[in-house]
Amino acid sequence: MTAPRSTKATDAATATALKLYVVLARAQRAVGERTQADLEPHGVSSTEFAIMEALYTKGPLLLGEVQRKILVSSGGITFLVDKLTDRGLVERQMCPNDRRARYAALTRKGVALMREIFPRHAAAIRDAMSGLSQAEQKEAAALLKRLGLAAAAATGEA
Repeated sequence: MTAPRSTKATDAATATALKLYVVLARAQRAVGERTQADLEPHGVSSTEFAIMEALYTKGPLLLGEVQRKILVSSGGITFLVDKLTDRGLVERQMCPNDRRARYAALTRKGVALMREIFPRHAAAIRDAMSGLSQAEQKEAAALLKRLGLAAAAATGEA
């Protein structure tokens, strides 16, 4: 039996892109695990928090708007909003202009929870990002935005 051939990239551009991909994925996982640990005592997942944060900062939103903001499928947003509704944190409201559309909004209980956990969670995110200076964070955000837009344009999603 022969050993598998090396899958090492043959050109520098591919090798650099692969390295960036791995580093980016590992950084996202490490930051995500650190910030999720902050949410666990409240029984809220990072995706549920993202929904609640969007509603907390923007006010009631159509479910499609929430879906686009947090990048989940339409079935996923329905499932997650159902879970938050069952817990009394989010409610659905009728759209006055379109009977088919529904808004999601925080309930009083949801607002109270966000007032309790949002400042501490924001601090946990700040601490998770403290490996970079504020200037480096701004630069990284700009570069990653450019990367994301270029990748989306290449797949026709921009």
